[in-house]
Amino acid sequence: MSQDIPVTTAVRFLRSNNIDFEGYQYKYEEKGGTRHTAEVMQVDEHKVIKTLIFDADNELIIVLMHGDREVSTKELARQIGVKKAQPADAKKAMNATGYQFGGTSPYGTKKKMDIFAEESIFGLPEIYINGGKRGFIVKLNIEEFKKSLDFNLVNVAI
Repeated sequence: MSQDIPVTTAVRFLRSNNIDFEGYQYKYEEKGGTRHTAEVMQVDEHKVIKTLIFDADNELIIVLMHGDREVSTKELARQIGVKKAQPADAKKAMNATGYQFGGTSPYGTKKKMDIFAEESIFGLPEIYINGGKRGFIVKLNIEEFKKSLDFNLVNVAI
């Protein structure tokens, strides 16, 4: 694992918004997900935050969720006031974010999307979130994370 910082769209976003972060590169593992990231980083998977793209009544949104939890799509739909919320088609998600699947970051997406964050994330001292490239994660303390994005809080973890 190296601390070389690739210059991704997410890194440009964080730097231009004066968000303090630490970046880490590691060997990406296909279908390894947040469990692999947590193992490599030697951190609790609960602190590794997934950036998920959902289709909410034909509108793409971002949902930020703990790595060791899933999203209740029914509860998400209810809390955000739509009839149906489901994981977005991978191609649509990649076109909207500009990121390859497995390297999706909420920072610097091509299309502006509403962001919904699991409320319990904000009880953590720091988080690890994708930096815009497979095998690249950024660590942010929770105060930096709070000021880094505009988001709505939800309670949709299962």
